[in-house]
Amino acid sequence: MGHPEGAARLLVVGGHSRSVGKTSLVVDLIRAFPEAAWTAVKITQYGHGVCARHEGGCDCAPQENRFALDEERERGTRTDTSRFLAAGAARALWLRARQGRLAEALPLLRAEMARAGNFILESNTVLRFARPVLYLVVLDPACADFKPSAQQALDRADAFVLRSPLAGSPWPEVAPRLLEGKPLFLQPLGKALPDELRKFVQVQYFAPGVP
Repeated sequence: MGHPEGAARLLVVGGHSRSVGKTSLVVDLIRAFPEAAWTAVKITQYGHGVCARHEGGCDCAPQENRFALDEERERGTRTDTSRFLAAGAARALWLRARQGRLAEALPLLRAEMARAGNFILESNTVLRFARPVLYLVVLDPACADFKPSAQQALDRADAFVLRSPLAGSPWPEVAPRLLEGKPLFLQPLGKALPDELRKFVQVQYFAPGVP
């Protein structure tokens, strides 16, 4: 899956763990570039009694199918997709798939990408199937957990967004070389999008001639 197959261009936001502010970064980018008329997508994987969004169980699993894609219509609720709309996204979608079965849901995403100009998607796992124009990874050195899906895609990151300052090697299981030589932008959670990061996205994603 990738933008050559349809009209859409893809920006992917990932993160090394839960609650590091992936959704907040998506919201910030939607607000920073309202002219993009984003189609914003949240991916939730479920299984083994655990929701990908939370530490415990949840009721997000589709009841009749292995996956489902729903469109958000409300701007005033507290859901992540509602936050996307409130930030200015043209559309907001929620894709739910069983763990290990995301590939089966990809035709639904491809169909939506054929309708979209700019597609912003919150996920690490989708990097197994997608070739985004830009891949940003949210890191919080204060959080010791590092998901395997994030490790597997780390070398494809175009830049890192830090929620706290990076000092030393906070994740022993992660090779330091994977964090070297890439742009780093410090944005504590709840703070405004740094101007340097906005300019980076402007050049790397929106500049004329970017494939």
